[in-house]
Amino acid sequence: MPIADLGDRSLHYERRGTGRPLLLIQGLAGHHLMWHEPFLADLERDFDIVAYNHRGVGDSSRAEPPYEITDLADDAAALMGALGWDDANVFGISLGGMVAQEVAIRHPQRVRTLTLGCTFAGPGGGGLVSPGLMRIAEARTTGDVRQTMRATYETNLSPTLRADEQWFATFANAALAEKVPGAVIVMQQLAAMKHDAAARLNDVTAPTLVIHGTADEIILFEHAAHVVASIPGARLEVLPEVGHLFWWERPELTAKLLREHTA
Repeated sequence: MPIADLGDRSLHYERRGTGRPLLLIQGLAGHHLMWHEPFLADLERDFDIVAYNHRGVGDSSRAEPPYEITDLADDAAALMGALGWDDANVFGISLGGMVAQEVAIRHPQRVRTLTLGCTFAGPGGGGLVSPGLMRIAEARTTGDVRQTMRATYETNLSPTLRADEQWFATFANAALAEKVPGAVIVMQQLAAMKHDAAARLNDVTAPTLVIHGTADEIILFEHAAHVVASIPGARLEVLPEVGHLFWWERPELTAKLLREHTA
């Protein structure tokens, strides 16, 4: 993976495909490999894709506490500049969706279109506590890596998909392919808990699509309505019985929605 020099920090990224510029922003504990190959392979026919690792993840620069979602948004905008992009279509999921919101607010000239997946605009739509997050937290207290991975797997994917046990190895291998230190996960969690962009999202002018699965156990589906209501003209795409990692469960549909939204 190449490294983008942002001055006082650097970010590792993967770039592939040709076409419209598309910046992919991953979520909490995520990295570029969590976009999953079937989804990326579908997108690369029409997009110049950049998927990167947040500060502290993989070979990106160390993350120093404290930081906020706005700092990660400034990283994303700086990365676009380092790539030579004046602007891009921005797609962020979960914590990455919070980052994408702040990019659209703080750097509106950088955002052609905005797509937000399985994310949260602030406490006005309810808190971030969910059955999935509570189960993962409980598993982490055991110190058992496999138990934590199992809980993470089962709460990120819908009951329908995880019923096929072959998916566990695929998920675990992808999740563990890049180093994501526990301290960085804690910093990301704290930043997410403080995120509150709802009142400022009224100023977003980029065409916005919100995607959310009804079986999401990490960021509950009820948050989707709050995100959509906060952004003028935003449109909601509901994915029935789909979990948090909807681009794993519906890669072709997700790619189709991005093509239509960015055309």
